[in-house]
Parts: sequence; C-alpha cells; structure tokens
Amino acid sequence: MAYSSAVLAASPIDATRWTHHRTAIRPEVDPLDAGGEYGIRIHYVSCLPPAGIEKKGTILLIHGFPETWYQFRRVITPLSDAGYHVVVPDYRGAGDSTKPSQFEAVFTKKVMAGDLHILLTEHLKIGEGVHVVGHDIGGMIAHAYATQFPKHTASVCWGECPIPGSTFYQERKGSTQFWHFLFHVRTASPIPDQRPSLTWSQSIPDLPELLIAGKVKEYQKHFFDRHCQDPSAFTLEDREIYSTAYSASGAMRCALNVYRAFERDAVQNNDWVKQNGKSGVRCLTLWGGESWMLKEEALKMCDEYYDRSEYVDVEGCGHWIAEEQPGRFVDAILGWVGKT
Repeated sequence: MAYSSAVLAASPIDATRWTHHRTAIRPEVDPLDAGGEYGIRIHYVSCLPPAGIEKKGTILLIHGFPETWYQFRRVITPLSDAGYHVVVPDYRGAGDSTKPSQFEAVFTKKVMAGDLHILLTEHLKIGEGVHVVGHDIGGMIAHAYATQFPKHTASVCWGECPIPGSTFYQERKGSTQFWHFLFHVRTASPIPDQRPSLTWSQSIPDLPELLIAGKVKEYQKHFFDRHCQDPSAFTLEDREIYSTAYSASGAMRCALNVYRAFERDAVQNNDWVKQNGKSGVRCLTLWGGESWMLKEEALKMCDEYYDRSEYVDVEGCGHWIAEEQPGRFVDAILGWVGKT
C-alpha cells in the first residue's frame, strides 16, 4: 500500500491508539536533583498496531533539532497500521523529557542512545531487535544506538546529519554550511586528554542562549524555512508548539549542549570502530531529494562505519522529510524495515 503525502498532510491525525508516558529510566539518587544524571525521565508516545493485525516488530523514531516527538505526528499511525509498535520519545533535554542541569558530557549521543535502550528493554520489555530511525540529531543518536546495541537493532536508518568523527564531518564542521554548529558550541569545554582545535575550543559562556532568548520562534523559523521546499508544511500551530517547547526553562541550554557534545561524539564514534570494526547492522541513509547531501558523500560516510548500507532520497522535500512528505516517508521506512 502506497501512502499519499498530500492525503496524510491534509487528513486529521488519528491519535486514537496513541498513549503518552513519562518514565523514569535512570533512578534518582537525590530526589531534589531531578535534573541530574540519575533523575532522567523520558516522555514518549506509544502506538500499537490495530487489533487483529499481526505485530511485525518495533520502530523507534528519534526526532531532531529544533523539534520534538511531534515531528512524526503524521507518520506514527500509518507505520503502526502496517503492523509495527511505534515508539516516539523526546530525547533527554527536549520536549517533555528531563532537562539535565549538567553540561555537554551528559549529552553525548552514546549517553542519549543509552537512555532509549533502557526505555525499550527495561520499561517496555522489548527483547527483540528494533528498527531504529533517526532524523538530524536523532540520526546521530540512531547511529550510536546501532553501534552500542547491535543485538537489539534489527536495522538502522539515519539521515539529514553528518556523523561526528566522519571524514565529511571533520572537513565541513567549520564551514558556513554548518555555521550553527560553531554558534551552538561557543561554550564547549575541552575534551580530556585532547588538544581541541582553536575553532572549537574558544568559549564565550552563555552567549548563544542570550542571543536566542526571546527570539526562539524567529530562530526556529530560520531553520524551518531555509531547509524545506514548502514552508506551508509547518502551520502556525506547528510552529507555536515547537517554539513553546524550546522556550521552556532549560530547553535551549540543553539543545545547545547536544551540539557541544559533538567533539566527544566524534572521539567515541571513531574509537568504537577502531576497537570493533565496522558495524554489521544493516544501514539505510535517508535524505530529502532537495536537501544538501550528495548520494556519494552519504554512502561514503556510511562506509566508514557500516559493512552494508543503502541510500534513499525522498522526492519533493528538503530537510524535514516526515513533515514535508509524510506519505513518502512512510513508504520509504516500510520498504526498508520490511526487507530481510
């Protein structure tokens, strides 16, 4: 069954099978320090397949910046209708999940992927391998999940991001194309036992937060409008939901700390492949057809970390695939997870 993006975009969202949860995935040592490493609560949406439909597996959808679980609102039910249990979290620091008070060390993608593994295995009791799908920052987390937990990963799909540590990332991270990487990391602390480059080590504490404060909606609008083919994919209500989420206390600080951890991510990603070799998890890299990545560059990135990988681009959209072309996103994901 092929899904029409126009129909999904225009139709009311069927949330009748959705359930919202906010689960403590790391025990609180100090009840007064709910923002600490040991007080993490993850908000997520769960959608089971319809009654009478055979369950085929679990799909984990991981959002990016500057969004939340809401990014996948138009694709959750169609994916579930096909027989999948769909789990859609707000990663730590975003949406209705805990916003830790610590700095970038607790926002490595390894730590963030660990949160989701605990959620799936210990709280949802999902023992079989899951299909991990990540977009933007979520793509980096998906990669960290697949490499850390290969036995619990049926497949991984990531896209619309560079993988920290890859040749592409190292060559482009300081370019004007990724100006926001530099802007967001202005307070990044040096990595222990490493001599960071001048570009990434100079600090101007709290300046990005100060400049964005009171302008969250305008800041998000820049990304939404610049990186999509059809800005009408984001209604005024959608934009308000996102701006409200990132205007919450601590939200933007956490969002920027996710970026400030990139250099730590790069070290961890490359140390992992040196110690373990390329991942045997089957990998899809998914991009908008009008986005910024060339097929050859995307596959080269995959080849640095995976034994086998494929590339798909989604026609008619830029960066925000699940919102610009929800039907084609669903078709691409179902086509991928349905492979053996």
